[in-house]
Amino acid sequence: MVPRLDNDAMNTTNRRNKDHLFFILFIFLSTCRFSGFAQIEIPKYQPQVTKAFYQTIVTLDSLFFDAYNHCNIPVMDSLISEDLEFYHDKGGFSNSKKETIEAVKRNICGKVTRELLPGSIEVYEIKGYGAVEIGFHGFRNNREKESGPIHYSKFVHIWRFQNSRWKITRVISLH
Repeated sequence: MVPRLDNDAMNTTNRRNKDHLFFILFIFLSTCRFSGFAQIEIPKYQPQVTKAFYQTIVTLDSLFFDAYNHCNIPVMDSLISEDLEFYHDKGGFSNSKKETIEAVKRNICGKVTRELLPGSIEVYEIKGYGAVEIGFHGFRNNREKESGPIHYSKFVHIWRFQNSRWKITRVISLH
């Protein structure tokens, strides 16, 4: 016959087990903070390019999106490569410069304004090709009087330097 524990003895045993488990969990979590399990912070951007190179890409971004915001199609056209690939998480994929320009005319001109999150641009040189630009930007609906706070999202542009000209060859737009 198996001896039975009364309710008080069972409660005491359960309480000890819970206390013991809590203590082990506390020690584990405390040591994780100081070990390899600790949360790793994302490193801050440290430019690996010259200030002039960085400023060139920032200026190109400004030129392109000033044209975008003011529907200056000839300037936009001059900064987009014929072999553009555009990846948009909501709109899908396009590999047509013409379709991209037409979509801007149809959906953006006079309707949307792009705003860059100040200080968010990162620039990385691609030797023999050009540069990668990564940043955060948001879009304001010009048709809404009170659109609320802007939602910033990540973008990636690949710029090619060819024949003494910079052009966007790849765009990744995430919302």
